[in-house]
Amino acid sequence: MKILVIGATGTIGGAVADALAERHEVVRASRRGPVRVDMADTASIDALFAGVGDDHLDAVVCCAASGGLTPLDAASDDRFWSGLDGKLIGQVTLVRRALAHVRDGGSVTLTSGRFTEPVPGSSLGYLVNAGLEAFVYAAATEMPRGIRLNAVSPGWVRETLVTLGMDPSTGTPAADVARVYVDAVEGDAHGVKLSVPRIGGTVAGGFRSVAARVAD
Repeated sequence: MKILVIGATGTIGGAVADALAERHEVVRASRRGPVRVDMADTASIDALFAGVGDDHLDAVVCCAASGGLTPLDAASDDRFWSGLDGKLIGQVTLVRRALAHVRDGGSVTLTSGRFTEPVPGSSLGYLVNAGLEAFVYAAATEMPRGIRLNAVSPGWVRETLVTLGMDPSTGTPAADVARVYVDAVEGDAHGVKLSVPRIGGTVAGGFRSVAARVAD
C-alpha cells in the first residue's frame, strides 16, 4: 500500500512511519523536511495532496495534531483557541481533501487524545478531542467508496514524558502506540476511536488496540 503519514518527524509520527514502512510504501510529511505540510494552513494541505501526484493513496494517517494546555482565563481569545485550527479544523479539512485522493476501500486515520483526568488548562483539549471523536463517529456514515475513517487516542507516550522530565512509567512506548495506527490502517475498523489498553502503565492484550464506538 501507498500511505501518507503526516507528522512523520514527531515522536509518534516517526514510529508510525517506521512501522508501516516494514510492509508498505510510506510518504513522510511534516512541517520540516522535503514533503511539507502545516495542518493549521488549508492551502498547505491542498499543496500536499497536489505534490503527492495523481496516483491514489491507499491510506492517510495524521499524527501531527497536538496542542498545549491553555488556561480558561487566557489573556486573549487567540491565545485560548490556539491549537484549534491544527488539531480539530485541520484534521477535518484533511479528511475532506483526502476523499479525492484515497482509493476505494482505503482509510484515513486521525489523532485525538486523552487525559487521565482534567487538569487546569485542559478544557480546550477535552473540547477538541471530544469534538474530533464525535466527528469521526458521524462522518463515518458519509465516507464514500468504502473509505474507512477512524481516530487513535494515544494517551501519554513514554518518550514524551522523558523529554518533559516526568515519570515515564505511566506512558506507552511510541513503538507500541504505532501498532495501534497500523491496526487502523491494516484492519477493518470504521467510525471508531482506537486506543492502547494499559494495566499498571504496560500495554495489555499483546499490543491489541481497543476500538470504542464514540456515542454523542
